[in-house]
Amino acid sequence: MRFDSTLIPATLARRYKRFLADVVLPSGDMMTVHVANPGAMTGLDRPLSRVWLSDSGNPQRKYPYTWELVETDLGSGAEIVGVNTGQPHQLVADALEAGLIPELRGYPTIRREVKYGESSRVDFLLDDPTRRACYLEIKNVHLMRKPRLAEFPDCVTVRGAKHLRELAAMRATGARAVMLFVIQIPSAERFAVARDIDPGYASAFDRARALGVEMLAWRCNVTLDGIEIAAPVPIVDG
Repeated sequence: MRFDSTLIPATLARRYKRFLADVVLPSGDMMTVHVANPGAMTGLDRPLSRVWLSDSGNPQRKYPYTWELVETDLGSGAEIVGVNTGQPHQLVADALEAGLIPELRGYPTIRREVKYGESSRVDFLLDDPTRRACYLEIKNVHLMRKPRLAEFPDCVTVRGAKHLRELAAMRATGARAVMLFVIQIPSAERFAVARDIDPGYASAFDRARALGVEMLAWRCNVTLDGIEIAAPVPIVDG
């Protein structure tokens, strides 16, 4: 996935109200930008960090610029990390089309945002007349508290636990159910559930896995030009 236009460099002043941040442009001007990330953003929202913004090109938007990337050191040296939690859905769409992920290859029909479960929409529904349908949920990962160990979630997520329960319910009907963790941290070599941050999510994860929900984790390459899903990483206990 390449960014639609050249990203705009800036310096982070502060992030606040979850979805807003003030940044300083190279000109010295300060402006408020949209933060497409509801999480805690631990280690990613330090004031004075170098950040990059995308321009929606829509002057009618109250905040036409969106924070996309940040340069930070999460224990493995300075690197550029993706912070926009909306990007993994397009990244996965591209990966599915290219057949990048072996476990998800060969489905001729791929639909997005299909209703299922308790008034929810599954991120992707993969269909093939010769095999079971596959319900695929995506989670963005940007937490790293130990070098090279990516973790999810970075805050309590009742919605995330609900998605695991719904995947388990689909698995009980005979369908495939997959949770794919997309890690926007290039240095990640392992993935674990952050059990201390959200024990409820950890419990839902363990139960879903025991009931046959498949768990996958892939890290991304992140550059100023774009982001792409790059390689699988093992899921460990932490």
